[in-house]
Amino acid sequence: MAKLDARRIQAFLADPGAARVVLLFGEDTGLVRERGDMLTRAIAGDDPFRLVEIPRDVAAKDASLLAAEAATPALTGGRRMVRVHDATDGLANAAKAALAGNGPGIVLLEGGSLDGRKGLRAALEKAGPEAAVIACYTETGAALEASIIGVLREYGVTAEPGAVAWMAQRLGEDRLVMRRECEKIALYVGAGGRVSEEEALASLSEGSTLDLDAALLAATEGDAPRTDRALDAAFAEGAAAVQVVRGALRHVQRLEVAALAVARGASPKDALDGLRPPVFFKSRPSFERALRLWRPETLAAAGAVLLEAERATKTTGMPDVSVARAAVMGLAREAVRAKRG
Repeated sequence: MAKLDARRIQAFLADPGAARVVLLFGEDTGLVRERGDMLTRAIAGDDPFRLVEIPRDVAAKDASLLAAEAATPALTGGRRMVRVHDATDGLANAAKAALAGNGPGIVLLEGGSLDGRKGLRAALEKAGPEAAVIACYTETGAALEASIIGVLREYGVTAEPGAVAWMAQRLGEDRLVMRRECEKIALYVGAGGRVSEEEALASLSEGSTLDLDAALLAATEGDAPRTDRALDAAFAEGAAAVQVVRGALRHVQRLEVAALAVARGASPKDALDGLRPPVFFKSRPSFERALRLWRPETLAAAGAVLLEAERATKTTGMPDVSVARAAVMGLAREAVRAKRG
């Protein structure tokens, strides 16, 4: 089994079959935790005697511990779940021992980004059907919108397409954040309700995501002072540097698509109408003003600069907040130059 195809993940989490060791890993820690909870419920249900959680450091020190715990029968019968959070490559030997063990239990390892060329991932990806490796990467586009619709459905509400698109642009960085915000908006509209764009804004109009939106809109309009103030607010609310740069890149890419349409003869209004997901209604005036300042080739160049800034937030010794701030303020300076030209 090893690396699991995305289309099989939900069915596997409901019934892992003969799998002995499961690794959930990836940059979306919220999705890792959510899928881990799903698998745990499928195996152990609500029976505390069928679930044992082992600290990572304890499991790493004794490579036979996970195998021993998986081989121990549950007091109430049934299959036992042995769960380890924050898994690292230091658990590779323990995972191998669990695969070779005799017990009926299942070992669940949950980790962040792991190198597939060595260590824990490599050990399990090379194993047979008794191992499963599931990547948990941040969802985007249609997949993220589908997840939002699904979570809202769990809480008994539906949403207009425009509201879902707006939420997807703001809630895609972490699965736990997305689920928490969906729960909040479901409570806001009430069971059986339908979320409109206005209700989505009213429910979610706080925190770093809206401050970041304000910063990006101000930057591409050429309002540097407002950009700087909004960035201060976004960082104060807890926005991560890489989130800021990725948000700026998405914003610039959407503007570029619209700018290309304008260059082919479309009006700014028609160009914005053609964007998917749709531009949130309160942001349209700012988008139209930006379209009158930016050319497609300038936006393409800005996107390349932002890609380099994203790499810099991860790979250089420079303070990542400074890198992100400089990247967004660079957009504002370019728009100011366009105004003056």
